[in-house]
Amino acid sequence: MKILFWGTPEYAVPTLDALHDAGHTVVGVVTQPDRRRGRGNQLAPSPVKRRAEELALPVFTPERIRRDEDCKTELAALGADASVVVAFGQILPKDVLQQPPLGCWNGHGSLLPRWRGAGPIQWALLEGDEETGVGIMAMEKGLDTGPVLLEQRIPIQLLEPSIVLAERLSALTAELMVQAIPLIEAAGPGCEHERLARLNVRVQAGESTYARMLEKQDFQLDWSASALSIHRKVMGLHPGAFTHWQGKRLKVLRTEPLIERLQDQLSSEVRNLVGQWPTGGYAPGSILAVIEDLGLVVSSSGCPLLIREAQLEGKARSTAPVLLQQLKATPGDCFGDG
Repeated sequence: MKILFWGTPEYAVPTLDALHDAGHTVVGVVTQPDRRRGRGNQLAPSPVKRRAEELALPVFTPERIRRDEDCKTELAALGADASVVVAFGQILPKDVLQQPPLGCWNGHGSLLPRWRGAGPIQWALLEGDEETGVGIMAMEKGLDTGPVLLEQRIPIQLLEPSIVLAERLSALTAELMVQAIPLIEAAGPGCEHERLARLNVRVQAGESTYARMLEKQDFQLDWSASALSIHRKVMGLHPGAFTHWQGKRLKVLRTEPLIERLQDQLSSEVRNLVGQWPTGGYAPGSILAVIEDLGLVVSSSGCPLLIREAQLEGKARSTAPVLLQQLKATPGDCFGDG
């Protein structure tokens, strides 16, 4: 089948590879323009563009596809049977959605209609969802509102940061999209309503939630929150959640909430710490213990939280005991607002 692929981040690369490896003809790849990245602020291509060039595929980088009539014309001339979209980063206009005869299909990393929009993986973790998954959805004008062709659920692990969950969902997206393409091809072209009926798609039902764009203040840890809430922020915003230590920014990269009901989900070497410190009675963010092989036990609004890995401003990311040497923390010290 002839496929026009739309995607930008690393998350989308496995789907591009899977479609190519499955023998489909990828007639073109549309991705975001090169952006300035890294400490040198140099222009760099998106991960999808890099991979497309390695595969010798035609690449298109419209700044705004909605307004780029020349690019639309070029894409239409490719004669794709279907478009596949995975984390492209722009909303496709109606005239683009209507170009391919077999439709436009999106691999979305959530259980629709939960977490439509940007950042579904982060928000699933931030809100403590017990499971998430991938849906292969027929695209329409609304934001992630189209009917779902295939869906698969996976559990979310307590100690799983967003980068690890994204890798699992990325692989699942590729797997499901490869399964979906033969179904889409077999249904054939024609009136959209009839084509989707032949595919027996599931219309989204139930309460919808939107994954809003994250803002700078979302990344700062609030030590007056619960240990579980703080932990979810560390996992969901990995590696960006931060606090302050003696006037310097400290990125908190790995934590474990010392909560009795979650004891079985903690690392084996951490489980015996649960219950060692009374709940409450400490200033938020106070260091309760410094454990050489594990890290820092810190107070919250309820049960304490163990910081196992962090990165002090100007230093490399570190675990105990290097982290403890860098911070020179003692019980009674407190993380502050900077």
